[in-house]
Amino acid sequence: MLFGSNGQLDRRNRLRETVQPDCHWTVSRRLGVKVFPARDWPVLLPDCPKDFLKMCTPHKSQPVDSSFQPQFSHQSSPEFVMYYANVWISIMVLVISLFVMDALNTILPEEHQKEICRYLYNHQNVDGGWGLHIEGHSTMFGTALNYVTLRLLGEDMRSGDGAIQKARTWILDHGGATYIPSWGKFWLSVLGVYEWSGNNPLPPELWLLPYIFPVHPGRMWCHCRMVYLPMSYLYRKRYVGPVNNAVLSLRKELYTHPYHQIDWQLARHQCAKEDLYFPHSLIQDIIWDGLHKFGETLLMQWPFSKLKHKALSIVMQHIHYEDENTHYVCLGPVNKVLNMLCCWVDDPNSMVVKLHLSRIKDYLWVAEDGMKMQGYNGSQLWDVSFSVQAILATNLTSNYGLMLNKAHEFIKISQIRKDGLRNISSWYRHASKGGWTFSTQDSGWPVSDCTAEGLKASLLLSQMPSDIAGEALEPRNLYDAVDLILSLQNSSGGFASYELTRSYPWLEMINPTETFGDIVIDYQYVECTSAAIQSLKSFITLYPGYRSEEIDACVKKALKFIESTQLPDGSWYGSWGVCYTYGTWFGITGLVAGGKTYENSYSIRKACDFLLSKQLSSDGWGESYRSCQDKVKSVQVCSFFPLFKELRALMNPVAFKTIANGPSDSYLFVCSSESRYTQILKGTNRIT
Repeated sequence: MLFGSNGQLDRRNRLRETVQPDCHWTVSRRLGVKVFPARDWPVLLPDCPKDFLKMCTPHKSQPVDSSFQPQFSHQSSPEFVMYYANVWISIMVLVISLFVMDALNTILPEEHQKEICRYLYNHQNVDGGWGLHIEGHSTMFGTALNYVTLRLLGEDMRSGDGAIQKARTWILDHGGATYIPSWGKFWLSVLGVYEWSGNNPLPPELWLLPYIFPVHPGRMWCHCRMVYLPMSYLYRKRYVGPVNNAVLSLRKELYTHPYHQIDWQLARHQCAKEDLYFPHSLIQDIIWDGLHKFGETLLMQWPFSKLKHKALSIVMQHIHYEDENTHYVCLGPVNKVLNMLCCWVDDPNSMVVKLHLSRIKDYLWVAEDGMKMQGYNGSQLWDVSFSVQAILATNLTSNYGLMLNKAHEFIKISQIRKDGLRNISSWYRHASKGGWTFSTQDSGWPVSDCTAEGLKASLLLSQMPSDIAGEALEPRNLYDAVDLILSLQNSSGGFASYELTRSYPWLEMINPTETFGDIVIDYQYVECTSAAIQSLKSFITLYPGYRSEEIDACVKKALKFIESTQLPDGSWYGSWGVCYTYGTWFGITGLVAGGKTYENSYSIRKACDFLLSKQLSSDGWGESYRSCQDKVKSVQVCSFFPLFKELRALMNPVAFKTIANGPSDSYLFVCSSESRYTQILKGTNRIT
């Protein structure tokens, strides 16, 4: 969220609607945000207990409270309910797919649809459009697909107090839907309101290449390949949903010219300037034009047409493997919906489709502003691990014994105890055994830093009395986690997210999206590398006899990677949070965990200088999401959480030690393991 100088939620991209007294949530009133009124609130998701909303509502007086832990969850174990979503694409593609499958009203009952509409209306920009995410400027991608979503949900031109008409006006004023980026072109083609000839090629035949080729999909970042895998299936099938009255109407509403007169060859290269974050290179345009003009024609001719059927068969096998390995949750919401649609196209009456439909609710979330679809099936493991570390850092464990016990149980059952199904190398999967995912075990995709944080929390809880925290994780399971972390280190010393970095950065030249950058390969990150160092150092302290030499070598290489990726101004770019403050936090804590100090590390001194130079007049630190996209630190106008408070609340079960003096009224603090208590006295050097 963006906050103005008055401390209120910025309403520039919110419609001014009065909050109704029947709105269950009060947070919107406290922040000053105005939302569309809830209808027939509360709306309960299928299979949720009646006190669902009560359990998900924080108590005003307690910053950490066991009421956050509902009594329904993964494998019937209590866990924190966590919300992880800010972009539109998940809910848009879900509605389009269910509409095509004629399952919209079955899977999303009337009240769900009302809450989805309310969510979209609440976050419409004042110019009538929507951005890529809820804080973004209006784009053709966000506006056209949200417009289509609302129309498929039954909204007409009079709906939303003119909001629908304003959205259509924005689309037409910006050239019409032919200017939507490539992902939007794809989804409109599936729906039947855009022609497949207006898409750049998405050849599934790439999966037939030998793995040694740098462009083989198996060498790409898992999120990239798992989205383009089912997209290539639907592209080669040229699948189009039923053309009904709604589709015919949208064909008239979305374009500045009659549908049958549109030049689809020209539209293939069109993209609105508002969407153009990652412009296509000349090389990429040459590749797409060559594939479109010659490659596609050749692949349609015998004997090359046989490759089509083989490629489609292989792609569907990979889709089924992903589904089975993740219990139909899938890596993320976009590839989950795409896989479900591909399975339906392949066999609409199959059990696989029913299994997919049953896991949609894993992604749905209802809040004060309406219903949305998360960007993951939650962030349970990640948030539980940090919450455990924060609680233990307070030395108030006796107040939270039951919570720690439940959290410990969740962490234990969430660890993946075996590798993926069958021969994982045939499916281009890294080992999984011993890892933790971002969310739940069902996800099936362990992440390097999630595994590290799960290991850290497990080690801390293992040192607690069993009557408070429960039985400790077995040493062999800790060893499995260490084995996985060690296996994820690249030759550079850095750690990527899910797997080893398998190909080369120059592949970004063929990034087919216009709206996302750095998505083709799994890059190495300061956050993941720092988390790995911290977890391994914690482990070796308690288990010095297990792979100690390898751990020591791993840590030394990782420290060099962190130092080598520090920017000239002393910061690190954070890829998984906002942004330079976040990355610098991990950079410093990784170095400190590896034995570096302010006195012996030039990198830490530079990082401290950077943070102190960005301190606000309020004595805190703040940063806008724009830092992520512009790659220049964008300071937030108002800061609510000074950096040392954020660290103490979120990061480590340790105290903080002054390592650099700033102005007389402020200090910079980083984690150390020397003390359990820290008292910060403003304007002095006292620390106890």
